[in-house]
Amino acid sequence: MYFQKFDFMDIQEIVSNQQAFFKTQQTKSLKFRKMYLEKLRDIILRSEDLLCEAIHKDFGKSKFDTFTTELSFVLNDIHYYLKNLNSLSKPKKVTTNLSNQIGKSSIHPEPLGCVLVIGAWNYPYQLSLSPMIAALAAGNCCILKPSEIAENTMKVMAKLINENFPPEYLYVYEGGIDETTELLKLKFDKIFFTGSTKVGKIVYKAAAEHLTPVVLELGGKSPAIVTKDADLEVAAKRIVWGKFLNAGQTCVAPDYLLVEESIHEQFLEMLRKYITEFKYEPGSEQYTRIINRKNFDRLVKLIDQKNIYFGGNSDESKLHIEPTILNNIKWEDDVMQEEIFGPILPVMSFTHFNPVLNTILEHEKPLAAYLFTRNAEEKEAFTSKLSFGGGCINDVIMHLGNERIPFGGVGASGIGNYHGKYGFEAFSHQKSILEKATWGEPSIKYPPYSEKKLNWIKKLL
Repeated sequence: MYFQKFDFMDIQEIVSNQQAFFKTQQTKSLKFRKMYLEKLRDIILRSEDLLCEAIHKDFGKSKFDTFTTELSFVLNDIHYYLKNLNSLSKPKKVTTNLSNQIGKSSIHPEPLGCVLVIGAWNYPYQLSLSPMIAALAAGNCCILKPSEIAENTMKVMAKLINENFPPEYLYVYEGGIDETTELLKLKFDKIFFTGSTKVGKIVYKAAAEHLTPVVLELGGKSPAIVTKDADLEVAAKRIVWGKFLNAGQTCVAPDYLLVEESIHEQFLEMLRKYITEFKYEPGSEQYTRIINRKNFDRLVKLIDQKNIYFGGNSDESKLHIEPTILNNIKWEDDVMQEEIFGPILPVMSFTHFNPVLNTILEHEKPLAAYLFTRNAEEKEAFTSKLSFGGGCINDVIMHLGNERIPFGGVGASGIGNYHGKYGFEAFSHQKSILEKATWGEPSIKYPPYSEKKLNWIKKLL
């Protein structure tokens, strides 16, 4: 891979310039923020073909998928903040307690300063630009570091942003592991990272050196459960779509499937039917290739030939792996030891609902979880018992499309969240203000102390 080479002092100077620019207070202006959000929107709209071409070069994503899973999210984010920025930024009045009377209390959202956003390769536009947009909407300066694995999308984002935005406000920093390592040595006011748990730990450790707060959007093995009370046709259709979208290279894709034993064979056939019907096959417009050889080799090793129910074929020269269903899987199998992040779906059966929830609880908390059922008790048990970042009942992935609910992990699957107002809050400090009147104050808190004053204080509490 070829990357534009930067001297470390160059990026250090850009970060220093952003810190200095933030102190001018210009980014606190709502007019300023809206102007640049509108500019970014216009650049994306007129550069759609260029953006689609770059991502197709990286791993064969179609124009349809690029818009629906990438650009539409970004454009919706901009629209949301342009529409709601006034209300999000407005100080909120809150009740003042008795001991602080006579007074007024309020919360003032304020930007943090200079922030770093490190994006991911699997949805390189959405997972880089969406958090960046939230940071700008909240009034910050921002360094964006896209993933170098999707090299062409990294370069096109750098070109479009660095040629149209002042670097002291917004800058895209290109490079690989070495450049990211040096970048993490600098002090930021917040770091937002999307990627693997392994790299998330490295980012977290680097941030701790400066006491920098972080948002970590990681991953994990996200289960999908199908019970006999589910609408099986709907469940199969939605699971196949969500699992094999982007060739399974989706952090919230169903990682493995738990199917009630009485419907197991029937449901496997439904999965096969929809894979065929959707034409999720190497070379088709709706099916991408694996991002690189390293990930291809890792995935091929997870396909145990004796467990293949459907698919299993691969083409090393084209980095294509056929949609693959593995049956008769056990928790101890290799495919169940790590997040798959590819077009391989292990399927296990269960006989009783609550015990299978207990088994899931024995593992790390996933980024997402899904349940397909029409049984109210099963819905309640799933929602109340399992801990996961977010999920759906009778669907997969689509919770990401609602900006009114937060998206993020829990435990090993992440720290913090974003989307909509939660993205604004992720890049804001909630500053509290108590304004007191200068008259009418009792002397109860002031010396000299007495038993009588203490008794009054206890009564007030």
